[in-house]
Amino acid sequence: MFLIYLMIGLALGASVAVVIYKIVDDSRVTGVKNKISVLQKEATESAERIKKERIAEAKEDVFKFRQDAEKDIRERRNELQRAERKMEQKEENLDRKLDKVVHKEEELRHRQEELEHRASEVDIVLKKQMSRLEEIAGMKREEAQEILLRKTEQEAQYIIGLRLKELEEKAKRESERKARDIIITAVQRLAVEHSSDATVSVVPLPTDDMKGRIIGREGRNIRAFETLTGVDLIVDDTPEAVTLSSFDPIRREIARLSLERLILDGRIHPARIEELIEKATRDVEEQVIEAGEAALLETGIKNLHQELMRTIGQLKFRFSYGQNALSHSLEVAHIAGIIAAELGGIDEEMARRAGLLHDIGKAVDHQVEGSHAAIGADLAKRFGERAEVISAIASHHDNVDAKNIYDVIVACADAISASRPGARRESLEAYIKRLEKLEELAQAFTGVSKAYAIQAGREVRVLVLPNNTDDGTVHKLAYDIARKIEEEMKYPGQIKVTVSREMRSTEYAK
Repeated sequence: MFLIYLMIGLALGASVAVVIYKIVDDSRVTGVKNKISVLQKEATESAERIKKERIAEAKEDVFKFRQDAEKDIRERRNELQRAERKMEQKEENLDRKLDKVVHKEEELRHRQEELEHRASEVDIVLKKQMSRLEEIAGMKREEAQEILLRKTEQEAQYIIGLRLKELEEKAKRESERKARDIIITAVQRLAVEHSSDATVSVVPLPTDDMKGRIIGREGRNIRAFETLTGVDLIVDDTPEAVTLSSFDPIRREIARLSLERLILDGRIHPARIEELIEKATRDVEEQVIEAGEAALLETGIKNLHQELMRTIGQLKFRFSYGQNALSHSLEVAHIAGIIAAELGGIDEEMARRAGLLHDIGKAVDHQVEGSHAAIGADLAKRFGERAEVISAIASHHDNVDAKNIYDVIVACADAISASRPGARRESLEAYIKRLEKLEELAQAFTGVSKAYAIQAGREVRVLVLPNNTDDGTVHKLAYDIARKIEEEMKYPGQIKVTVSREMRSTEYAK
């Protein structure tokens, strides 16, 4: 029963709850609807108010825009009116200017016609005057023009000739002054020792008894010495001295060192002679290389072939008139560098290189036939020297014509080095006698009128009588004079013989 009552109570409670929820829900719905209707009404009113405000604002904006547009239109209209007025004024100005131009053209046309008329009158008058002048002068107009032009041309040539002569004399003075300055500068800056070495190797002996030991039993020692060295050992009556003679300065130096060491050693026999000669040969070769390296270091020359460097070192033992060939070459290199520096724009290293190598042929001229200049040029060409250096070597004694500035620089430097005081030991008397002998030999031939020794005795200029000789005999005469000089004179290097045959005709104006 309790359960039944409980179930019934629950059912009644649920029913009452449902009824109460429904009543509450209906009241909520009604309130919500009322709020919605109020909100709708308020929204409608607000929208209507906003619409009216927007319409009023739009109308106000349209009014302002219309006012601005009307104002802009008025301003543009005013600008157009002003522009129209300016255009009208410009058109009026252009019309006035055009009228003036037309008026001026008309005036110019009248003036041109007047000038043409006057020009025709002037031409007529000029023709009459020219005809009258031709009648008076007795020549045509073209002839008068030709005479006037010829006279003017002669005067112009005379003036040009005077001007050219002035310029030539000025250039000559300037060039001579500049050349003197360069040479003086080169000589003043030259600072080398004067050479005074002897050209003959004389070996002193402690006693005259040493001569017999040098000769040896039946001459075996002297024969062995001369065979191994290639040098003539002269044992004469000179007290306490023997002489070494050879065209090869290297061999002579080897022989001198060997003989001095033999004398100090005291053991003079063929085996010992051979031993000391081999040692002296090595020592001299070392001296040659050291001398070549020192020469390159002193002159600042680089990239020289090893064989050329060795040949330069050999000049240490070569002498000409008492002047050491290596010292002379170094001197010429320094002078050539100084001259190149003074001239400006010239390769100083190239000038020093050509100066150092200019006498390289003297180191081997006893082995190869020809002048030392030609031999040296061949050596330089063989070992890859540049054309400027080769040309300077070949032309430094005027054997060939100079081709570039380095030829002239080296020839000048060589002359300065050879002619400076103390450079060469040949006495003035011997020098003059040698020049006189050259001239006498040349003048002794038939047909020779005059002979001059020039180039410090390196060349003989011979003038022959044109009536007694012909062109064919000139070559034969030069050959005969050269052979005569070779037979009767002793001289270093070579002597150039130049024979000239010139026909001259002389008349006197009285």
